[in-house]
Amino acid sequence: MNKSERLNQELIFLKDKTSFQLSDLMNEFGISKRTAIRDVQALENLGLALYVEAGRGGKYQLIQQNLLTPIYFNETEIQAIFFAIKALDLVSSTPFEKSYSQIRNKLLETLPSGQKINIQKILDVVSYHHVSPVNKVDNLADLLEAILNNRVISLHYTQYEPKDMTLQLFDLFYRSGLWFCNAFDMDEKKWGVFRCDYMLNISLADTSYIPYSKEEMTEFLTIYETKFPDIEFKCQLTSYGKELFLKRHYPNMELHYKDDAFYLVGKYNNEHLDYLVQYLISLGKHVTILSPNNLKEVYLNELHQIINSYE
Repeated sequence: MNKSERLNQELIFLKDKTSFQLSDLMNEFGISKRTAIRDVQALENLGLALYVEAGRGGKYQLIQQNLLTPIYFNETEIQAIFFAIKALDLVSSTPFEKSYSQIRNKLLETLPSGQKINIQKILDVVSYHHVSPVNKVDNLADLLEAILNNRVISLHYTQYEPKDMTLQLFDLFYRSGLWFCNAFDMDEKKWGVFRCDYMLNISLADTSYIPYSKEEMTEFLTIYETKFPDIEFKCQLTSYGKELFLKRHYPNMELHYKDDAFYLVGKYNNEHLDYLVQYLISLGKHVTILSPNNLKEVYLNELHQIINSYE
């Protein structure tokens, strides 16, 4: 690796240490003593705070600072960072206080004027379009904190019949403009997927609820994903239907290709039948339901209701 890459790796190597010796750098990076001395001088010039502790077995003592380790990026890496931030602009609801546009502006101010111009040129001609949030979600920071600290929460859930619930959350994920979380219902003793925008009045649950470990929650999720969807379905897709599937689909679905035809296959549970029907309708004339008959009947009934609304 070249010198700049090595210095970056050395900064990362030293970030959690309180002291080091030249031999640490020599052994880790396969460099000579002379090169290690020059690297230490370069690291100090880059802002790494240290002082020499003299004597036999002397070493470099690092001065701990509550700052980010100063990592340096090349031109292409900087361009990639700004493109990634721009791609997240539409996700206005996040668990974090600062928006991505504010972060981008802060980073931009740290760059030399020439780099700023180059970055702006790229952002003007390269775009990434995706679904922006359907509803603003104000509770993501609270939900994330509950997940990270393994806490059980009480809330009022309003997606269907409004009700009070006690949940232990497993994760947060963003799909098709909506924030969801996998969670275990502590009262009903079952796993579920919940929309975050329908979670209101969040607070810590009563201490009588004992949270499960991360390992136990992972096992619950595995059981849910393998056993809960128990009804198999199969649909045939046109070539364009295949493209629509690749643009948007769900974890319980797969695309199969057999005898020059594309098939959408998977499993569902009756609790999620309406979601599946609405998804299939979104594929328009590019999908034909082959099985089961119950899915076909509910799908056709929904189509008739749509047609009747125009009469």
